[in-house]
Parts: sequence; structure tokens; C-alpha cells
Amino acid sequence: MKKITFVAILGFLMSACGGGNSHPVESTVSTKKSVSADAANPSYDPNRGEGKFKDIEVTGAIDKPMAENGFKIYGLKCSSCHKTTDEKLVGPGWNGATSRHTAAWIMNFITNPDVMLDKDPKAQAQLEICLVRMPNQNLADEDARALYEFMRKNDGIK
Repeated sequence: MKKITFVAILGFLMSACGGGNSHPVESTVSTKKSVSADAANPSYDPNRGEGKFKDIEVTGAIDKPMAENGFKIYGLKCSSCHKTTDEKLVGPGWNGATSRHTAAWIMNFITNPDVMLDKDPKAQAQLEICLVRMPNQNLADEDARALYEFMRKNDGIK
């Protein structure tokens, strides 16, 4: 009975993290990564980034309306697996995420987790800790940017 309950709860958590509507948006932003090359995957260039975001300019004060929108998205799509503290739930806690990863890396990961988990060494290291692949939430580019702004606010940036 305990195994059935555990499987049912795990199934619920996995399904709660998925879904959403797709809102494809073209983007012209980019990032530079400082991840070491993956010798097992020579086609992966860690310095070009893995995704459409290449160079995200994030300076100055928090965009409060954008951060509020990010908080709403977090409540709908992220809070069932992530806490805003250091505590790991299903996925890692978000406290300090913006100091550990670049804006572009975070935005590429949350908009395209499958490719990142398959190719990016930092994402693969995170998977070894969490043991559960992050599902693709089908986030629009502006939703990813709003989530990043909420993460900045969560990390204490004023």
C-alpha cells in the first residue's frame, strides 16, 4: 500500500509540473557561458550557449511589474517543484540562483530543458542532484524573462 501511495504522489507531482500554452516568440538576445567543454559531446560548444538567449543585459533596479508577473508564473508552473529558499523540493531551491547562473543560462534552461539536460554539463550536474528531469513548461520568452526578474527580486536585488 505504501508503494502505491508513493507512486501515486510521484505521478501527481510529475503531472503538476507540466502543461501550459506555447507562445513562440522570436528573440535576438544571447549569452556567453563559462562552462568547460564536454569531451563526450564534441558538437556542444559551451561558449555559444545552448538556446536562443545569448546576451541578456540585466542591470539596475528590479522591473516590479515584470517581477510580479514572474511571481504569478512561478505560482502556476514552478512552485510545485521549486521553493524560493535554499531548500530542495523536487528541483533545487531558487535562493541565489541568479548569482550561480547567468540570465541567459537560466532562461535557456527554463525554455528548453530537454536540450540543456542532454548537452549542458551544469544542467547535467543539477540532474544528478535532483534525480528528476525538469519538464518543458512551454514558456514564452517574455515569461522566461519575467521569471528571471522574479528570481532577481527573490535574491534580494532591489
